[in-house]
Amino acid sequence: MKKWLIAAFAGLLVVGCSNNTAGLRIDGASQTVLFGDNVLAGRLHIDDISTAQVDGRARGLVKVTSQYKGDQHIQYRFYWYDDSGLEVNTKLGPWKQTVVRGMETISISEVSVNPNGTQFRIQIRESDN
Repeated sequence: MKKWLIAAFAGLLVVGCSNNTAGLRIDGASQTVLFGDNVLAGRLHIDDISTAQVDGRARGLVKVTSQYKGDQHIQYRFYWYDDSGLEVNTKLGPWKQTVVRGMETISISEVSVNPNGTQFRIQIRESDN
């Protein structure tokens, strides 16, 4: 029993110290949105998640609407996967920045650099700026 409690405490300590930088995560294949930041979840609404073909490569598109009257400074990053669900980009791209104006709808998109990329996941977080 004592070992179990120590293991559970150590697990909670590791989770508590982890740095989760994503306010929300969107999975293009399953069309799911996972919110990790309640403030961002209340201020942004995901209208559409789609994938299209552009010159033989997949293009991920996410439409985001602000539910907030003020400007939302956000950062986002795409992750690309093949048909088997394996990540195809070996090097992570930089966080890209944009501003969602009050009550505005914007489209965030990216074309996969790797031709094997067919599915995407995007993470969106509040910008520090």
